[in-house]
Amino acid sequence: MRALITGISGFVGSHLTEYLLAHTDWQVAGTVYGRLDNIAHLRQRLTLFPAELSHLEVVRFIVEETQPDYIFHLAAQPIPSLSRHDPWFTLENNIRSQLNVLEVVAQLGLACRVLVVGSSEEYGAISPADLPIDEETPLRPTSPYAVSKVTQDLLGLQYWLSRRVEAVRVRPFNHIGPRQRRGFVAPDFASQIAEIEAGLRPPVMAVGALDVARDFSDVRDIVAGYHLVLTQGQAGEVYNLGAGQAHSVQELLDALIAASPASIEVTQDPNRVRTVETPRIVADCTRVCQQTGWTPRIPFQQSVHDVLDYWREQVRSGAVDPTPAELQPPK
Repeated sequence: MRALITGISGFVGSHLTEYLLAHTDWQVAGTVYGRLDNIAHLRQRLTLFPAELSHLEVVRFIVEETQPDYIFHLAAQPIPSLSRHDPWFTLENNIRSQLNVLEVVAQLGLACRVLVVGSSEEYGAISPADLPIDEETPLRPTSPYAVSKVTQDLLGLQYWLSRRVEAVRVRPFNHIGPRQRRGFVAPDFASQIAEIEAGLRPPVMAVGALDVARDFSDVRDIVAGYHLVLTQGQAGEVYNLGAGQAHSVQELLDALIAASPASIEVTQDPNRVRTVETPRIVADCTRVCQQTGWTPRIPFQQSVHDVLDYWREQVRSGAVDPTPAELQPPK
């Protein structure tokens, strides 16, 4: 079997690559755009294509070259807050690349399954009456990023219904783990703590809303779910992936601070609070559990410690963070 992973060198793509190489005998290829450090240790086992997926002819060339049985389409602009700074960049980037992947598979008539990665952000404005959130919950997106993910999601459904492309859709909830860049709550906190420990910033952390609760799962569980969904899920179907329980941002912060020897003061920064904030999110993953047997296995505390250890190493080594400058926590 042959797998093609777009965005193979990213946070999720690198973990999916490790999972497939460890648990299957598949040949793995991927598209890269930018840095390769997340997959440097796997480089000799991969076929890589530096590529900008907004060009249909580029996507067609890669798919013809690799002849994949499975495509995991992970390449995207993944940061909701960045979509508020530059809405069109996120919409154009996420929608066009998804469209090109589906269109090429349809044009070539490939017997190939395509994973379409949406997001829990599609559900958007959730009320307590909606909890836990299943796949039939109405979509009420509250950011350009969420709109881009709704569009990717529905493009997958459309190409299944009209062109018989075997697209399987997922809506992952918040996932954390090593290699996640800044712009998300766990690495934002962990990177600040690591810099405080190294003496690179004062022992004061700026945070946003702490009372909101999210369904945090580990990225390594999520990629196992991607594999199961694409190999065992139903074409055209959509599946939630989450832990099925909520942890507050305060819990996340407390766990990270408890893991550090530093004495840290916490201050709230109004600029870090979203204008539209959903108080609590919990996933109902009954569908994926029943159809594939997937279940999350990595405890929340382990994920938190692994995130902090990753950022300690990033700070120790002086690695350059690829996160856009406008999203970097202030020094």
